Amino acid sequence: MSLRTAPDTFDILLVEDNPGDARLAQEALKEGRMSSRLKVVVDGVEAMTYLRREGPFVEAPVPNLVLLDLNLPRKDGRQVLAEMKADPNLRRIPVVVLTTSQAEQDIMRTYDLHANCYITKPVDLDRFISVVRSIEEYWCSVVTLPPR
Repeated sequence: MSLRTAPDTFDILLVEDNPGDARLAQEALKEGRMSSRLKVVVDGVEAMTYLRREGPFVEAPVPNLVLLDLNLPRKDGRQVLAEMKADPNLRRIPVVVLTTSQAEQDIMRTYDLHANCYITKPVDLDRFISVVRSIEEYWCSVVTLPPR
């Protein structure tokens, strides 16, 4: 298998229970320069079902990137991250923690669980959109990702 710097289709899974933040991320990516497809799931259980391609997600594409909120219903982002990094089929998918928490404990814990980066969601709407676009540009056009 060969590594590619930019896949033909860049699939992003956003795990976010706040509809406003999910909508802003969708708008930011829609108006961005890259051609990404965004799928949104609203809790950790649904995220793992999607990632494992089970139930209604059996035909879902394997995402190139996961944007993960920490404070989720049913299964929180820390649990999702731990499960992903323990699963040989999922551990190479980059995970960007995108959350409101600025707690040092959350930052340390997510890096201990092998998150690829930790970003605190900006409160300012324009800044939030800018951050989402920069995440997309970096992971889609700068980073060399493993094959899906």
